[in-house]
Parts: sequence; structure tokens; C-alpha cells
Amino acid sequence: MRHIWLCADDYGISASVNVAIRDLVVRGRINATSVMMTAPSFHRSEAKALNDLNAGARRVGLGLHVTLTAPYRPLSAGFEPLRDGNFPSLQSMLARACLRSLKPAALTAEIASQVRAFVDHFGRAPDFIDGHQHVHLFPQVRDAVLAIAKAQAPDAWVRQCGRVAPLRGLTDPKGLLLDVFSRAFRRRAAALGVRTNPAFAGTYHLGVKADFAAIFPRFLDRLPDGGVVMCHPGFVDTELQRLDTLTTLREQEYAFFAGDVFPALIERLGVALA
Repeated sequence: MRHIWLCADDYGISASVNVAIRDLVVRGRINATSVMMTAPSFHRSEAKALNDLNAGARRVGLGLHVTLTAPYRPLSAGFEPLRDGNFPSLQSMLARACLRSLKPAALTAEIASQVRAFVDHFGRAPDFIDGHQHVHLFPQVRDAVLAIAKAQAPDAWVRQCGRVAPLRGLTDPKGLLLDVFSRAFRRRAAALGVRTNPAFAGTYHLGVKADFAAIFPRFLDRLPDGGVVMCHPGFVDTELQRLDTLTTLREQEYAFFAGDVFPALIERLGVALA
């Protein structure tokens, strides 16, 4: 039996997404979620609701979803660059990171602020750290994330996004890019003594014709014990529509995990939640 992490990203992005994620935790259908401390819909009541799920017996691992892209705003003072008070777009952040034009001190201060905000809300360090839109893998950003993880959350593991078979699925350019970034990320993490997950799955083309129920089984193909599958279940509300382009597919993912097919599938494939 392989034990995996099934992690719902973007907790905090909207109240309806939060409700859907907590419901799946209660049902025993997911066992991890990563929290956006910069999201306008994340409040202390949301932290309490997650902590309450672990009262008595631990149901869900709680991680920090490092956020450094628009339309979100930094928690630290003096972060650069900004556009209308927001972080840069994903494309701008990626380009600046690859050109190594970001300011290391500003990155360090902002990521440290998000870790401190997590500790302040949850009363402890995160169980793991990952990144919204995988920004934590970018050059420069990865150095700051790994250094802060080692210093401020030494017991946490950090998500690397390399797949079991990187050359498979050449129709998934996002997955290939994450494979490339993850190689350097793993080397740097190993040098610092920071733990990472052994493998990752969960990327797919987010088009209107995507059939999540048909796609999901391939995420489990050869995924080893301790592997991570990323997911984005949720319900759509106006706040989600304002902040993110990934909307109705979240409801499709939720329906799959909440239904009867999912538990039967993972049992048949010899997979259990960690």
C-alpha cells in the first residue's frame, strides 16, 4: 500500500473554496492543504476552522502556499517590484527570476513574513511549504524559500514538482517546465539538508474540455510512497472569479473527490492517504 499526500492548494482564496476543502478533509478524501496567507479571504476564523479539524486526531497536513504573484499584495514593507500595489504577474515574476533581477533581500523579507503570519495564525510552523503557481521553484525564489524553511520551519518538507517519469506526457509543457526547475530545486534542498517529497503529480491542461475523473488515475501511475498529488477542489463564488481564472474545474475536481469512484479507485490501485 502506497501512502501519498493529496494536497488541495489555494486554501484562503475564497470562502467557497475553503468550505469545499474542509468538507473533503472531513470526508477523508484529501489529507493536506496549503494556505495562502496573502489572500483577502483568509482570516483567523479560517485558521481556527482548519485547526479544529485536527483536534483530537490529525486529519490534515497544513502547509504554507508562498504567494508572490498578482493580484495579491505583499505582507512585508518595501517589496519590489510592485504594480499598483500588487505583486508582478506570473509571467513578469518568472522572467525576472530567470534574469536574476529580483532583489534577494526583498524576497527573503516577504517569504519570512508569510511564514511568520502562518505561525501567528496557527500557533505553529507549517508542516510543509509550496508555492502558488509554483513560484517557489523559480531561480532566486527557491534560494530564499529553502533558506527560510531551514531556519524557520526546520521540520517541514518543501514541495518539489518533479514527476516520476519526466519524459512522459510531452503534451504537458507545464509539467516539463516544473521537471526542469525541480532538478535544481532538489539539488539545492539536498545541499541545505531540507526534506522534499520523492515525486509529484497533478498538472494537466486546464481547458474547458478537461475530464478530471479520466485524468486523475495517471497521476497515481508509479507514484511512490510519500509522493504528492496537487489538486484544486472548490466551489465557485464571486471572490474566486475576481481573483483567479481556475473556476469551474474546481467544482469538477470537488465532485470527483466527493463521489464514490475516487475511494474505490485508490483502493484498487493500492493507494492510501498518508
